[in-house]
Amino acid sequence: MTPTKIPALGYALLGLLQGKPSSGYDLRKAFSSTSMRTYSGSPGAIYPALTRLEKAGLIRGKIEQGSGLRRRQLFRLTPKGVSELKAWIARPVTREDLLWGQQEIMLRFAFCDSAAGSAASLALLQSLQAALKTYIPALHEELRTIKPTFPLSAGLAFECGIRASETLLDWTRSAISAYEKDGKKGK
Repeated sequence: MTPTKIPALGYALLGLLQGKPSSGYDLRKAFSSTSMRTYSGSPGAIYPALTRLEKAGLIRGKIEQGSGLRRRQLFRLTPKGVSELKAWIARPVTREDLLWGQQEIMLRFAFCDSAAGSAASLALLQSLQAALKTYIPALHEELRTIKPTFPLSAGLAFECGIRASETLLDWTRSAISAYEKDGKKGK
């Protein structure tokens, strides 16, 4: 059996469920009332994603009695779901992640402490830092090479992307420092 690729919405659901069992309605509220709405607040996306995660054995739904006659299905992570979430968090940051998935890197980081612990958070930050340290010089070289052929607006847009990556690197260094200080306090 070929493993199913889990989209960011699926991992967002796994991350939310590792905190506590939730109904589809509870999950929709979490998406629609927070910055996670970028992944989806739509029942047309959330419920099929829950079904796919359940079919993959990553979550399990159980019907429970609610208030009055209302029944609802609560979803929980399975051990396989916990393992998948931790593996996703621990995956090294790649150039492709930096190109297309910076938002997903931050999603991984947001769930890191609660799902995998502070050591995993620090490891993810260090992986991000290493990837950015090679990515940013490559961007500068690419801009130097192509800038003469680009219209002014395209060159400026490319520079904006470089500055965003440099800012992310600065933040990453600061976050690593915070984890290192916190680790020293705990000893």
